[in-house]
Amino acid sequence: MSWTDERVDQLKNLWTEGLSASQIARALGGVTRNAVIGKVHRLGLAGRATPTRTERPRVPSAPRMPALRTHIPEPPVVEEDPVTLEDGTHVSVLAINDRMCRWPIGDPSENEFHFCGHKPKAGSPYCEAHARKAYQPQTHHRRDKGRMAS
Repeated sequence: MSWTDERVDQLKNLWTEGLSASQIARALGGVTRNAVIGKVHRLGLAGRATPTRTERPRVPSAPRMPALRTHIPEPPVVEEDPVTLEDGTHVSVLAINDRMCRWPIGDPSENEFHFCGHKPKAGSPYCEAHARKAYQPQTHHRRDKGRMAS
């Protein structure tokens, strides 16, 4: 397709009327949106009339529903006392197994260090109370806020 004088005049008229490059390409036929944009820039037609907001065709949208953001707070974490074994001691490193909560209690360098020992929550190494303590829910940030500068 070549840009004849007639097609260039038609492009100029459509551009000043405020049509988009895609609309002009369809009206002219045989030319792409990018070809229209390129020709507009080569002709220096940058300033064009844009229809005011009231003149633009309004596309009906789905009715907006108010956002229902009801926050139900988690019940408080109630930790049970650690399991006491038959001999009166707590679950140590030597006694722990995969059917016991592995929440550490105390300082590992101390003799009194032990584990919770209660039944773990499914798919977790911790009991319900310690799993809720260990795995805090992620906070949701708005996309436009909280972005870190790199």
